[in-house]
Amino acid sequence: MNPYYLLAPVLLPVMTGAAVLGLRPKERRKREILVMGGILAASAVIGALVVNGPKQPLVLYRFGGKMNISLGLDGLSGVFACLIAVLWPLTTLYSFEYMKHEGKENKFFGYFSITYGVVAGVALSHSLITLYFFYELMTLATLPLVMHAMDTRAIYAGKKYLLLSMAGAAMVFVSIISLHEYGTTLDFTWGGVTAQGLSHEERRHLYGAFILAFFGFGVKAAVVPFHSWLPAASVAPTPVSALLHAVAVVKGGVFALMRVVYWCFGAEFLIGTKVQAAVLCVCCAAILYGSLRALCTQHLKRRLAYSTVSQLSYILMGVMLMTPAGLAAGLTHMVCHALMKITLFFCAGAILYKGGREYVYELRGVGRAMPVTMTCFTLAGLGLVGVPLFAGFVSKFMLGSAAAEAGGLGMLGVVSLIISAFFTLFYMVLIIGAAWFPAEGREDPHWNTQCDPNWNMKLPLIAITAMSMVLGLWSGPLIQVFNRIAAGGL
Repeated sequence: MNPYYLLAPVLLPVMTGAAVLGLRPKERRKREILVMGGILAASAVIGALVVNGPKQPLVLYRFGGKMNISLGLDGLSGVFACLIAVLWPLTTLYSFEYMKHEGKENKFFGYFSITYGVVAGVALSHSLITLYFFYELMTLATLPLVMHAMDTRAIYAGKKYLLLSMAGAAMVFVSIISLHEYGTTLDFTWGGVTAQGLSHEERRHLYGAFILAFFGFGVKAAVVPFHSWLPAASVAPTPVSALLHAVAVVKGGVFALMRVVYWCFGAEFLIGTKVQAAVLCVCCAAILYGSLRALCTQHLKRRLAYSTVSQLSYILMGVMLMTPAGLAAGLTHMVCHALMKITLFFCAGAILYKGGREYVYELRGVGRAMPVTMTCFTLAGLGLVGVPLFAGFVSKFMLGSAAAEAGGLGMLGVVSLIISAFFTLFYMVLIIGAAWFPAEGREDPHWNTQCDPNWNMKLPLIAITAMSMVLGLWSGPLIQVFNRIAAGGL
C-alpha cells in the first residue's frame, strides 16, 4: 500500500470537523451524515493499513540531522489505531442521541472529528518529534470538548487540563533535547536509540531526561501527582469523558510512554536502575491511591475517573517492569480497560440522560428501570474487578504474573494489584448492589418506570459489552499478537 495512505486517517476527520464547524445549527441530518461518514472512512483506511500497510514510513519533512516529521505503522501503532477505529464510530452513534440535550452540537462534533484525526496522528507517529507534535495538538483539540458547557466548573476543568498539559509539554521538550544530544536518532527504533559508550555523566543526563519524559507524557496518562485534571474533566459531556478515559487522551499518554521506554531510551538501558525503581514505586502508589479515592467518591463519573487513575497505573506498572511479559500484559490491559471503561461511562451517561442522576446514592433501584443499561454496567464492572471469565481477569492475571516473574520491586506491584482489586470490588459492588438489590423501602421512586435509552445509545453499549465478553473468553489470538510486539517482532 502506498505510504501516502497514512495521511488519510489524520486528514479525513480533520477536514470533516472543519466542515461541520461551518454548518448551520439546524442542519442535524447533514451534520450526522458528514461526521459518521468521515469517521467511518478514516476507520476503514486504518483497517486497510493494519491488514496491508506500507513497509516504509512516510517522511513528510526533514529538519536535518536526527529529526523529521514522519508517519509509519508497526505492531504497537496498529493496536492503538485499531482501538480508535473500532470505538470512535460507536461513540459517534451514542453521541448523536446524547448531545441533543447538551446543545452546541456543531461545535461538539466539529472538535470531536478533529480529535479523531489528531489521535490517529499520535498512533501513526514514526518519530518522537512527530509524536510530540500530535500529542500537543491533542491538548488543543480536546480542550473545547472539556470546556463544552462553558460554565464555572467546565472553565475550571479546562484551565487545569491546559496548565498541567503545558507543564507536561515543557518536561517532554527538555527530555527530547537530551535524547537528541545523546541518542543516535529520534525515529522510533526497537530497543532504544541511546548511543553506545556513554560516560557516567551522560548516562545520568539521560536518566534525568527519562524521568522528565515519564512525568511529562504521564500528565495525560493521569500519573500521580499530575492526575487531578482527569476527575475535574468529568464535567465534560459523557461521550467526551468516555473517549478521554478509554481511547483518546489517557491511552495516548500510555502509548507515548510505551514508545519512550521501548523505542527511545530502551528497556536494556533503564532496567535495574534507580530510575526504574522510582517509576515503579510511583505506579504502585498510584494504583492504590486511585482505587482508594474511587471508593471514597460518591459522584458516579468522578468515581469512574479515579478508577481510571488506578487502572492506567496498572498498565504503566506492566510497562515499567521493562520485560517482554510486562509490555504484553500492559498492552492487554490497555485494550481490556478501554472496552470496560467506555462501557461504564456510556452507562453513566445513559443514567444521567434518562434519569438526571449523578450520584451513587441516587441509583437505588435503577436496575429495574434500566435493565439493559445496568446489565452492561454490571458485566463491565465485574470485568474491571477481575472476575474470572471476564476480560479484566485475563489482563490482571498477566500483569501479576509478569510482576512476580520480574521479582524485586515487581513483588510490590503484585501486592498493589491485590489490594487494589479489593478496593475495586468494593466501589463497583456498592453501585451494582444498590442498582439491583436496594434495601427494602429505600428505592428511589424516580426509578419506578422503564427508561432505558433508545437504540442509538443502547447499540454501542451492547456491542462493546459483547466485545469485552468475547475478549474474556477468547483472548488467545490477541495475546499472541501482543507477545510478538513485546518481543520486537511486529
